Amino acid sequence: MALADRRQRLLVDHIDALREAFRRVKTLYPFTIDVIVILPEHLHCIWTLPEGDANYPERWRRIKAMFSRSLTDSISRSPSKILKGERGIWQRRYWEHTLRDETDWQRHIDYIHYNPVKHRHVEWVVDWPFSTFHRYVEAGVYSRDWAGSGKVGDGGFGEV
Repeated sequence: MALADRRQRLLVDHIDALREAFRRVKTLYPFTIDVIVILPEHLHCIWTLPEGDANYPERWRRIKAMFSRSLTDSISRSPSKILKGERGIWQRRYWEHTLRDETDWQRHIDYIHYNPVKHRHVEWVVDWPFSTFHRYVEAGVYSRDWAGSGKVGDGGFGEV
């Protein structure tokens, strides 16, 4: 999920509003956040939905709407966005992928957690505060010094 204007920092500058949007939607449409990283202008996550429920779009629609409504109206909008009742904060589309197996799962978890280093926000994954990486360290899945040294590139994980 990404902002329309990738130069903005709305997601981390308004992290409490984003967290509240997630909390409220989870009460209406339950899901578990297995993995998440929130960067200034985009986020990546893996969710588990209840058995028989695959309605990701409704959850995203509500999260985006709740977060957008929490912001002031200082963001300029094009005439087409005004006509469609859109705030113009989010990109219209997002990428969705069903995880195929344990290897796919692990590759995506690693990719998501490594994203702050990939985008050069920090040199070490552990230094990024808006991530489930810390929960995984506490659970013994990762060591605190996993993946990160400020190297240029993607850390060998490739594009997922």
